[in-house]
Amino acid sequence: MKNSLETKLGFFVAITVCAAVLIIETLGSADLFSRGYHVSALFDSVQDLKVGDRVKMAGVEIGRVEKIELADEKVSVTLKLKPTAGVKTDSKAIIKFTGLMGQNYVNVSFGAPGSPKAEDGAVLQTQEQPDLSAIMDKLDKAATGIANFGNSFTGDKIDNLVGPLTDFIKQNSAPITATIANVKNVTSQIAAGQGTVGKLIYEDALYNTALNTVSNLQDTAASAKDMIASAKLMMNDVSAGKGTIGKLLTDETLYRATTASMTNLESILIKVNQGQGTVGKLVNDQDFLKNAKLSLQKLDKAADGLEDTGPLSVIGIMANQFGL
Repeated sequence: MKNSLETKLGFFVAITVCAAVLIIETLGSADLFSRGYHVSALFDSVQDLKVGDRVKMAGVEIGRVEKIELADEKVSVTLKLKPTAGVKTDSKAIIKFTGLMGQNYVNVSFGAPGSPKAEDGAVLQTQEQPDLSAIMDKLDKAATGIANFGNSFTGDKIDNLVGPLTDFIKQNSAPITATIANVKNVTSQIAAGQGTVGKLIYEDALYNTALNTVSNLQDTAASAKDMIASAKLMMNDVSAGKGTIGKLLTDETLYRATTASMTNLESILIKVNQGQGTVGKLVNDQDFLKNAKLSLQKLDKAADGLEDTGPLSVIGIMANQFGL
């Protein structure tokens, strides 16, 4: 009986210890049996973060908060991470909460691809999360402001705003009624297609004219497009040396021949200007010019004398005129 009682007591103690360990591990107040490494992060405020809260990366738990303490006007948070956490040197830590009434946790970003892995004792960069209490305080102030704004339109203030408008409507009821009737009449005429506005809305002439204009513009645009395409094709042919203009612009042989011709022409003009050769002498020799003028004068006199003489004496007169 004694052995049976001791055995039962031993089983009970063992089960109690296991249950206690499981409860502690589940609640996160301790992480006794897992290995890992430690990193730290400095925050301006940890809000309601507690020791044992989870550390997550992309929603996956990678460790727990091990220590929280003040350090040089900052709050130092020590994180115990799993060996497979994969935290990098440029990863950032931020304190988040799972809901309005949920538990806080530390979220760690992945970091840039290729960045080195954070070693034990590394200090992570941090990003501050807006304080939930401050947000709720601002929401409370906004709600109070909305309530005050609604209260301002109650009682006597509404009467002060609406009263003058009501009096104005009562005093001008006849003109307002006439204006409404005129507007109704005008809209009725427009709906019936009367007047300029009605014709613009209901007649097809304006629509057809606009359609024809748009069609003409489209045809013009198509023609311009074809003309541009043709011009582009022609410029491509010219650039390729096709056609007369293309050969004139790109044929080196023609260019050299034209250059040589211009050089020869320039040489001839220089010789003519200097009085060389037959043409040069004709242009520059003054004696030849005088003889030519005298010959023309004698020919003119001979032509005048032919009018007074017969055909038989023409040869003798011409011989005498030219000294033969």
